[in-house]
Amino acid sequence: MNDLTGKVALVTGAASGIGRAIAAAYATAGASVAVADIAHDKAKQVAADMGGRAIGIAMDVTDEAQVDDGFARVERELGSVDILVSNAGVQIISPLVDLSLADWKRMLAIHMDGAFLTSRAAMRQMVASGRGGSVILMGSAHSHVASKFKAPYVAAKHGLLGLARVIAKEGAADGIRSNVLCPGFVRTPLVEKQIPEQARELGISEEEVVRDVMLRDTVDGEFTTLEDIADAALFLAGFGSKALTGQSLVVTHGWHMH
Repeated sequence: MNDLTGKVALVTGAASGIGRAIAAAYATAGASVAVADIAHDKAKQVAADMGGRAIGIAMDVTDEAQVDDGFARVERELGSVDILVSNAGVQIISPLVDLSLADWKRMLAIHMDGAFLTSRAAMRQMVASGRGGSVILMGSAHSHVASKFKAPYVAAKHGLLGLARVIAKEGAADGIRSNVLCPGFVRTPLVEKQIPEQARELGISEEEVVRDVMLRDTVDGEFTTLEDIADAALFLAGFGSKALTGQSLVVTHGWHMH
């Protein structure tokens, strides 16, 4: 199940953090990997560091032409995509009453439009190849629970569950599975940035944000690691049948159990 030899994977937001860890795990498992990121130079460097059959491509996941062009390049250089990880994302911390419409739209564009555009492009290649494939949308514990000051993020992450379930139903005839990977707090730059922001909004110390907000409901008071998420993404990519589709896999140290 952990052997991806002969497979082609495209991971968005793969120049850093969770996306980079997943891309590296796929490359180690034998896949040809497209490291897609809006930070093109960084994506190219990450791909070069991986060695093997990896390429870095520029991709703003909210830009339809850039997504479709990126997938076309991957098909030309590596072959049609077998595995998509729609991971690109950002975070904005703001009380709902202070949130601008522009920030709301930006968050939904990156998380929801990006998942739609990349899933559509991947599915088109998977159908045409006749090999099917695995679509993995990067959700969050916030696909199932809510937190203060994260309205567009929580709304988008909940929305990914619905999108994945539709993909699972529509893709089944062509051997396409779709699932949502839902991490807890992983100490990436995205999360590091949230700690002082939440401390300000809540009027507590950064240590209290980590202990009493982020990790309060975990079973062991531990952050989820990049390796935890990469292992789960490898499992979802390599699963051999359509038995596991339309589901969410929650990897949160027990923060959310369902």
